[in-house]
Amino acid sequence: MFEILTVCTGNICRSPLAEILLRARLADLAPRVASAGTRGLASAPMTPEAAHLALALGAPEAETLAHRSRFLTEQHLESPDLILAMTRDHRRAIVGLAPSRLRSTFTVREFARLASAVSADELRRAADAAGPEPAARIRAASQFLAASRGLVPTPQDPADDDVVDPYGQPWETYLVSTSQLEPAVSTTASTLRLVLS
Repeated sequence: MFEILTVCTGNICRSPLAEILLRARLADLAPRVASAGTRGLASAPMTPEAAHLALALGAPEAETLAHRSRFLTEQHLESPDLILAMTRDHRRAIVGLAPSRLRSTFTVREFARLASAVSADELRRAADAAGPEPAARIRAASQFLAASRGLVPTPQDPADDDVVDPYGQPWETYLVSTSQLEPAVSTTASTLRLVLS
């Protein structure tokens, strides 16, 4: 078993969409995936737009209906093997709460970018060194990717590591946000499958 946490601001758009998509795309591996917000609302549902996009991307309707937002606390950061923030600001907030989690915390687009820049063999070797336990393999691969931050070219525009916040914005902004999030989630899921193979 392994654990992933996704984090955004209100925990009603981006992070629950990432949570639900990761859970669906890794379902056969039985991950524990949760989400939270740095300024999370109290038990609010997903926005209708985010829920609609989740369904359009193949998520179970029951999961979109069941989601309730929560405020990120230090306790939420203790057990996840991988923490995926939606923006660099969220990543800074996470590391501010739990500095020891720096090497397990990425923006989701950063994780996908770094994973795409290293070889599958390198990732597998990093995971293999940690043994057969899924959580340990994911932590080892995450630490390997964190160590490559200074070696892999950074985006020309640092905002390319962020997923834009669609909350309170027109439908078109939800589409832009999802067009940034969904490919990163897909790459993340593929990377985790590679690490666990």
